[in-house]
Amino acid sequence: MSKNVLKPIEIYGTLIFFIISIIFCLLVNISMAYGFIISIVSYFLFFSKKGFSWKDLYLMMIKGLSECKILYALILLIGATVSIWLSSGIVPSMIYYGFEYMARANFLLAAFFIISFCALFMGTAVGTISTIGVAILGIGLGFGIPSNILLGAIVSGAFIADKISPISGLLNLTLSTTNTKYKDVLKSMILTLIPTIIITSVIYYVLGRRFAGHIDLPSIKILQSSIKDIFFISPYLLVVPIIMVVMSLLGVKIIYSIITCLFIGISISLFVQHFTLNEVVRFIILGFKNNTGSSLDRILTSGGMISMVEVLFIVMGAISLSSILEGTGVIYFFTDKIFNNIKSRKELILKTGIVSSILTIITCDQTIGIVLPARILSSKYDKLNVKREILARTISDTGTIIAPLMPWNVNALLISIIAGSSKGYIPFAVLCYITPLVTFIISSLNLKHKQIKILSI
Repeated sequence: MSKNVLKPIEIYGTLIFFIISIIFCLLVNISMAYGFIISIVSYFLFFSKKGFSWKDLYLMMIKGLSECKILYALILLIGATVSIWLSSGIVPSMIYYGFEYMARANFLLAAFFIISFCALFMGTAVGTISTIGVAILGIGLGFGIPSNILLGAIVSGAFIADKISPISGLLNLTLSTTNTKYKDVLKSMILTLIPTIIITSVIYYVLGRRFAGHIDLPSIKILQSSIKDIFFISPYLLVVPIIMVVMSLLGVKIIYSIITCLFIGISISLFVQHFTLNEVVRFIILGFKNNTGSSLDRILTSGGMISMVEVLFIVMGAISLSSILEGTGVIYFFTDKIFNNIKSRKELILKTGIVSSILTIITCDQTIGIVLPARILSSKYDKLNVKREILARTISDTGTIIAPLMPWNVNALLISIIAGSSKGYIPFAVLCYITPLVTFIISSLNLKHKQIKILSI
């Protein structure tokens, strides 16, 4: 059977159907994985009537899934690593020494720095907010700092995880779909990250001066004492995340870095924190949780590998869907219009950021905003002689980082639930605004007047 050419109304209809499926999942409070499943099944039925056999569609999906197979192991390992880093005292040590710094600094600026530091090693923005962020939010509210401003600073710091953490599921999705290495992408990201951090820090410093002198040292000491009662705390434990970063910077594959530091954390949990082997296995699979009855029970909690299963299905759904849309030519209907007449690197980067951001906005999650631009544009970057690291950086600086700014986005909804707050934090999540602006400005300044010869697609 020959394949029929899709009409524009049919192409728009397929994408609208997917968006409606995702919105339905959010409205009825079920996993977005169901939205992907419904869309994939519907696309099989629809495209089979347009000349594509079920085998064709199945092979498209399998090809896309197989290209990212290492990512699935990474996602599960990330869930295990966060739990073990809690049980081993690594993350508690970060919190303990972070509060030492916080007690002597501008609280709002300190909150941003501490959350950023911890997010780098926790690898998840929402996870950082729901643990360390909750602790800092509680202390800050006690000092009289408005919740919207404080939560904005916490969100800004937390999304450093999704942007540059070597154990971030979203960053590893970006690396996998763009076929780039962490070391190379990090070098590229530094160009936009440093000015973003400086500008964001200045803004929080100025805002934080209004609340100087409100630090309640006894409250911090009580929290530190509670942490020390449960865990063995030592600055030597901070060597483990440093090892992770060093291995990644040396070019060691991220999966080996994570496995190495996971086993180090397991050893510390067993021989330093004195958990049993059964307990450690349970932490890896089901997550870590304190049962002391104190406020730390909410702060030092992780869901383990089992908590990543839903994330795994969502990522696999996004990859499957994007593979079908790519294989059937639907996505090229849009990309040909957007990317065919690009005449400079600046224009390519600008349009990459716009497309990634739009996809994140309309699909309520970052996954499609990462997967589709990465899969579709990798060859375009190659043909225009632009490094793929810049593609990965641009996606991270736009579609990934803006997620909490959309009230309907999954991240924003989770933040509101975790923090018990409305969306009032959005104007104060400064880093999420600054990052895409810096990306576009730097690409404009650095690449101005440098035209690139267009190669045929």
